[in-house]
Amino acid sequence: MAGTTFGNSGGIAPERIAALREREAKTFRAARPKSERAYGNGLPGYLGGVPMHWMNDWPTPFPIMVEQAKGAAIVDIDGNSLADFCLGDTGSMFGHSPPPVARAIRRQASRGLTYMLPSEDAAAVGKLLAEKFGLPRWQIATTASDANRFALRVARAVTGRRKILVFNGCYHGAVDETFVRLDRGRPANKRGLAGEFRDLTQHSKVVEFNDIPALEAALAARDVACVITEPVLTNCCMVQPEAGFHENLRRLTRDTGTLLLIDETHTISTAPGGYTKRHGLDPDIFVLGKPIAGGVPASVWGLSAETAQRYDDYLATKEPGYSGIGTTLSANPLQFAAMRATLDEVMTEANYTHMESLAARLQAGLQQSIERHALPWHVARVGARVEFICAPGPLKNGGEAEAAQAPALEAAIHVALVNRGVLIAPFHNMMLISPATTRKQVDRLSAAFADIAEVLAA
Repeated sequence: MAGTTFGNSGGIAPERIAALREREAKTFRAARPKSERAYGNGLPGYLGGVPMHWMNDWPTPFPIMVEQAKGAAIVDIDGNSLADFCLGDTGSMFGHSPPPVARAIRRQASRGLTYMLPSEDAAAVGKLLAEKFGLPRWQIATTASDANRFALRVARAVTGRRKILVFNGCYHGAVDETFVRLDRGRPANKRGLAGEFRDLTQHSKVVEFNDIPALEAALAARDVACVITEPVLTNCCMVQPEAGFHENLRRLTRDTGTLLLIDETHTISTAPGGYTKRHGLDPDIFVLGKPIAGGVPASVWGLSAETAQRYDDYLATKEPGYSGIGTTLSANPLQFAAMRATLDEVMTEANYTHMESLAARLQAGLQQSIERHALPWHVARVGARVEFICAPGPLKNGGEAEAAQAPALEAAIHVALVNRGVLIAPFHNMMLISPATTRKQVDRLSAAFADIAEVLAA
């Protein structure tokens, strides 16, 4: 019965989970003969049979082969249409090919795709970034991972310190220094890192989110260049900041001469200016990737006026040579065209009002099913980003978030949702609302979730 504890299985008997997954896998295969034939034992020519290894992390029996995506829907090569709440794991948070972005891409395509020089769109984007997010000085990169790497290099340059601090359970892309965790309370490299030969804890400190005493102790030595954090932990089971956490984080970083980097790559779901602007945060460095160009690979990192001046002073005295910052295709005109359209025409208050309204509706629908069946689960939300978590909540930190994960149960639910016409993110139970998402799609997801919950709790 639901409510009975079966280890890390969300209160559901393992045999019931296994039966659901086996049944749903058969249904999935039957509906996708073309995808199965096309995929076979993997796509020819690719390591692991896929262009990017995490495509094999979907819990479906094989990856869905997409024919096209538009708005908030995906159609596979077998003709199955899915209401898409994954949205490229935030990369398409504003929908697939938003019309203003599609128009900008078509316009720029005939004008050149990359030439290492600025354009009129570049001039407009610089102003839009300052207006939208509040920081005055910006640089462009291609992924949030790159932006975070470059920003941390700047933080070390202006402080003269080597170490950074992250929160247990954090996500900042493929930044090596952030691949640390707490293992039984002790700092350690994250599990499963490929080819890692270093002890990353030598230059990275890690404490639990919401633990102000631990943060204060970690910063006391004044050897940390930068605290890098999401405003809300999002790539594990979602963890919200407790009252006063961000105010104390800012106070402690200032008191110890430590810079504060806010990574809004996921929490941009909150508002046009992100969680930072909505909640009045005051970072020294701001990073945003994924949806900033409406699906075109791009990211930005911004500096406060004081941090920018410190970096200017540093550059005036450093020896000539390669800075280690920048990649050739960053700040290309296609990025600028797409970013301008996204910032000016897509990231609007009207679109966010629509997104937040439907996200609240989805949150209520999921929570209603959980309560109806007395499941020991809960729902978390940050703006247009919603997550059901197969454990009681709210969660306080990354350690609790790790313990709340129920991989076998979540995988079964994901496949069952696909079979009911709904796609959510594969890595955890994240769902996004876009400007193109409809009330009908939200209700379809809520109904599918209710059906699955009833099967599991029967």
